[in-house]
Amino acid sequence: MLLQLAFVLIAIIIGARLGGIGLGVLGGLGLAVLTFVFGLEPTSPPIDVMLMIVAVIAAASCMQAAGGLDLMVKWAEKLLRKNPSKITILSPLVTYIFTFIAGTGHVAYSVLPVIAEVATETKIRPERPLGIAVIASQQAITASPISAATVALLSMLTGSGFQVSLFNILMISVPCTLAGVLAGAFYSLRVGKELKDDPEYQRRLANGEFTVEKFHSQDVRNHRAAGLSVAIFILATIGIILFGSIESIRPVFSGKPLSMAAIIEILMLSAAAIILLATRTDGIKAVQGSVFSAGMQAVVAIFGIAWMGDTFIGGNMAELKGSIEQVVTQMPWLFGIALFLMSILLFSQAATIRALLPLGLALGISPYMLIALFPAVNGYFFIPNYPTVVAAINFDRTGTTHIGKYILNHSFMMPGLIATGVSVGLGLLVIQLLSF
Repeated sequence: MLLQLAFVLIAIIIGARLGGIGLGVLGGLGLAVLTFVFGLEPTSPPIDVMLMIVAVIAAASCMQAAGGLDLMVKWAEKLLRKNPSKITILSPLVTYIFTFIAGTGHVAYSVLPVIAEVATETKIRPERPLGIAVIASQQAITASPISAATVALLSMLTGSGFQVSLFNILMISVPCTLAGVLAGAFYSLRVGKELKDDPEYQRRLANGEFTVEKFHSQDVRNHRAAGLSVAIFILATIGIILFGSIESIRPVFSGKPLSMAAIIEILMLSAAAIILLATRTDGIKAVQGSVFSAGMQAVVAIFGIAWMGDTFIGGNMAELKGSIEQVVTQMPWLFGIALFLMSILLFSQAATIRALLPLGLALGISPYMLIALFPAVNGYFFIPNYPTVVAAINFDRTGTTHIGKYILNHSFMMPGLIATGVSVGLGLLVIQLLSF
């Protein structure tokens, strides 16, 4: 088993270094080694999860093509420029809402340059709002009803026979992650020296490296189409929440209510179609945007990595259970540490859930404990090479947002640890208070 685990970890590490679809295809190569070299029978690929994510990507991409994301950035820019002194608190709330609505943290790219500029103009150290804004965009993944990670968690819990609804997940994850983000934001208010006293900023000023160019968000050509696309997307999301929370309103076939997988796929594909028809947007434009590219990378990652992880865990379940079952049964919160560490390697909340949740279920951890531990999959800020982290560093022209001398002492470490720790801690408290 240890040799198999070594091959799995090597595939993950090399795939993460390759970037893009590298993680997914290396997962496929690792699966080939497990199957043809070690003789493990491949499990079924996570088709339902992948199809749900594709449907959400389709709708979000159409909204972006219609100008919906640009319109949301305009609204965010107006809010931040009207309240510059509160930017460290408002910025993470903005990126949290963006991700919550769109289901992907990559939408934060659009607003990061606005945050950096407003902070610089107000002489607030940009590291403060940028660091926690990036973390907020990650935390919201585990609160969004249409994110790949939430979809994976819901489908796997219900597929294992648990009577868990989307509302059960959201009632824990939304308030807990929001509280974690706010805790990180209040910590960030005192991070580092004031901008005027920062040596790197002073050096750039003295050397003439600091430019006075201003960022301007992209103009929205058709406000009506953009606004309509946002409204359609949000209505589809609300529909998913309602169907996921109230089982009695779902259509019934052969005595069984329609599965949430099918409902998410139907509503999101319908939303994509309605956006294209109502706004007269070119469907080709939808696949050329950043949302489609990032989303499809996530699908390939889940395809390869999750399939490899399922096969490894399924083939070694007895040995894995025997070695850690007693410890995890006594202290189930330890499974959260495993989720956090795996997310650092996988750079994907959804892939982490797909890879490790079968083990958590096999160990007998309650579904509500798993929901409380859900935000622990947000650990990929730990190593500062995720695209949104790199983007935030590059957008800060003052140089205050940085990777430290020792790599891990970077601008996102403490906000990330605080937000994740508070989110998980509150989740564990909530399930105790509600006797779940």
